[in-house]
Parts: sequence; structure tokens; C-alpha cells
Amino acid sequence: MRFCVRFVIVYLMFLSTIPTMAQVVEDWSDRWQQPNSKDFFYSNDRISVELDLNTFPLSYLQLKVPAETVVFSGEKLWFHAKADTVLFRKVQELSQELESGEILLTLFKEGISRDEVILKKVLGKIQEEGVRDSDESLFLVRDVLPQNLRDFFVVAILVILLILALYKLAHPYLFEVMAKPQNILNAEDFSETGSLQKFFSLDVLLFVLLVNMILALAFTVGLAIFHEEELSALIGLDFSGLMLLWGIGSLGLLLLTVFKFIGIRVIAYLFDLAKLEFAHFFYLLRLIALGGGVLILVLAFYLVNDFQGMRRVLEVSFLSLFWVYLFGVAALMLIMMNRLSFKKYHLFTYLCIAELVPFLILSKWIMELGQ
Repeated sequence: MRFCVRFVIVYLMFLSTIPTMAQVVEDWSDRWQQPNSKDFFYSNDRISVELDLNTFPLSYLQLKVPAETVVFSGEKLWFHAKADTVLFRKVQELSQELESGEILLTLFKEGISRDEVILKKVLGKIQEEGVRDSDESLFLVRDVLPQNLRDFFVVAILVILLILALYKLAHPYLFEVMAKPQNILNAEDFSETGSLQKFFSLDVLLFVLLVNMILALAFTVGLAIFHEEELSALIGLDFSGLMLLWGIGSLGLLLLTVFKFIGIRVIAYLFDLAKLEFAHFFYLLRLIALGGGVLILVLAFYLVNDFQGMRRVLEVSFLSLFWVYLFGVAALMLIMMNRLSFKKYHLFTYLCIAELVPFLILSKWIMELGQ
């Protein structure tokens, strides 16, 4: 009998020297759901689960995710794990932190599968693996940038569409002339009877403002993605802050466009090109309007379906817009060579001074701002 008592005491002392094995009270690892392959916006880089934080509040949540995983709590970006990560947090504290007892937990990673993820509620402390909140590999994000950005983007699109609809009713002819993609190719304004011979008129300035609102919307999204911390400290990245940034950007681009037209007019006068500045300016304005519209559609798709890939999409989109503009300048030169009796050397010099040099300087500035 004494031997048995001593054996039990020694055994309990031995157990106290090793890490406590936690008891699993709920296992959510097999409850992850993937989007239906029949859905229009199907993607294989996302899994989600409805997690109840009201049950077992004194237990601990164990979440293991692979490297390069972005974790959302509902619409809020919770954290981004650069390395393989095990998160171990008390359920009660987590519920207070996320301000909800029931959350939709969504994981984004290219090619992610349910087998790579562990989600459990356990009783008892276990030795924590992976990285902690203070490590550089795990970035806890307390703001709600994705949701604020989506709300702002939707409202901005509605405002643009409303103004566009009113503009079409008020100025149907100019809208048709400026908005049709085929008008980029026929270059009607380079004829002697070109239809656009005024810039400082309300209808033209309003259309220029609409184009700049589209570009400013894309630039605002880019600044929010690439310079989140700086903008958050400067104006805040809530809905009102993003709207303010968009409004300032739209007006700033409008003023820049007006100065550009004045510069083109001065250079055209120095090169004795009569009223060519109208055809020159409006030809590229159509190209920018078309490219900006396509860019907004691409951003809308990725904001809804793949926020994780927004940074790469913006980089590719802005680079594509850069090359489209250079292609437009090259096409402009070909059109002018065929329609004007002007020396090619002087024509090339004119376009370099009026377009290429200012555009390359602006592109360099934008590139440095994005770094």
C-alpha cells in the first residue's frame, strides 16, 4: 500500500515537471467552408468559418495558419502572418477585443486548404508555438481599412455615376463625342471642322472634372494601400478622411489639367500650330477617360473578392496605365504626321516638350511616392 502511495506521489511530481497537456473542448478545424465553385466570384484562396466566442469563455483559442495568410474578423483585417503562426488567446479576452461574440473568421492565402489550418478551443495553458503579437512576423491591425475602403469606393462610384447621368442628360452630344472609344481612333478633332474648339466652357470643364474624379479615386485607393500608416496619422483612414482625400485629389488634378492645357496652348503657339492644342488635348483626354474607367472596374473587382492582392493589382494597373499613355502619345504623333505638313523633327520636339517630359517627371514623382 505504501509503495502504491509513493508511486502516485512520484508520478504526480513527474507530471508537474512537463508542460500541461490541454484538453480540447471544441474543434473547429473541420468546419472551414470554401466558396462554391458555381459562384460567379469563386476563388480558391479563401476559407471561412462562423466562430462562436460565447461558449467556453475561460478556454483558449488556438489558431494555426500557414505563412502569408491574411486573417479577417468579419470585415475587419485582424492580422497578417508572414511566417507559419500559432495564435493562442483567451476566448473571453478575444471576444472583448473583437467586440463580438460571434464572428466570421476568413483566411486569405493563394491555394489555401482546410488541412493547413488548425482552429480549436482548449482548456489549460499549453506551450505557445510560432510567433507572438509583438513579433514582426505578425501585424495586428486595429483599424477597419478594408471595410472603410469598400464603403468609400462604393459611395464614390455612385457619386460619379450620378454626375455622369446628369451630364449625359444636360450635354448628350459632347458626352457621345467624348465617351465613345471609337472616337480615339478616328481622330475627328484633327480635321479643320473639329467639333471641340473650346476648353474654358462649363460642359468641357465638367467632363474634365469627371475624368479627374475617376483618376483621383484610383490614386486615393493606391495611397490608402501603400501609405496606410502615414495617411492614418495625417487625416485618418475612416470614411470621412477618404472622402476628403478624394475631393482634394479631384480638385488638385483639375487644376493640374487646366495648367497642362494652358502649357500646351503656349507651346503650340510657339511652334505655330494654330488650334492644334484642342485636338491634341482632347485626344489624350479620351484615352485617359477610357483607361481610368477600366482601372476602376479592375479595382472594384479586387476590392470585393481579393483585398489581399490589391497591392500587386495596383502596381500592375498603374504600370499598364503608364504604357497606355505612352502608346497614346506615339499614336498622336503618327496622326499628326499624316494630317499636318510639319517637319518630323519639330513635331517630335513639340511632343517631347508638351507631353513626354512633363509626363515622365510626374511618373517619377508618383513612383517615388509609392515606394
